[in-house]
Amino acid sequence: MDYIAPSALYPKDMQLEIPPGDFRAYLFDCDGTVVDSMPLHYIAWKTALAEWGCDYPEDLFYQWGGKPIRQIIADLNAMQRLNMPVEQVAHRKEGLYYELLPKLTAVPEVLEQIKTQHGRIPFAIVSGSTRESVVKSLEVIHLLDKFDVLVCAGEYERPKPAPDPFLLAARKLNVPPEQCLVFEDTDLGIDAANAAGMQSIRILQPWERVQTEATARG
Repeated sequence: MDYIAPSALYPKDMQLEIPPGDFRAYLFDCDGTVVDSMPLHYIAWKTALAEWGCDYPEDLFYQWGGKPIRQIIADLNAMQRLNMPVEQVAHRKEGLYYELLPKLTAVPEVLEQIKTQHGRIPFAIVSGSTRESVVKSLEVIHLLDKFDVLVCAGEYERPKPAPDPFLLAARKLNVPPEQCLVFEDTDLGIDAANAAGMQSIRILQPWERVQTEATARG
């Protein structure tokens, strides 16, 4: 069966409701927020982990969205009493994801906000993925040049749900946290935005989008 990008199934007129506020910067998570990459990441994870006899349930994958790749492997090792080599598995998983990049698309309603607001206020990517992964993903969908700052895994002390990644992005943009609006698709990310004192917009997960379309159709 051919892969179909989830965004191809989304309602064409889905729009984000921007909360009221004097926002001087937009901070975007990358995977699942700007790029519709979560299904591709899951395929890569399942393939890489199966080589070590490790299971990664899909609900847990989405629950851990925003967690750094090496932390995921370490946590799976602890949960399943495995001894997977963290660096080797991380490298293998990322390589598999890069092979799938030609299938990558942007999340439509987030792309619309980027097009509308670019040049008016600065943008940052705030991600739990590696800088290499973020750059490759944004290059594929031709959006890398839209972002003034990238904050990626390994560049902050504590990952989401701690506020550190978002606060670092705000400092780099020289914008007070309370004047930043966060776009996120995971609970970890929303919690991190709240902890940073920032308002946020939650982007629907792939299955939520399809359900929204089905509901709209009646």
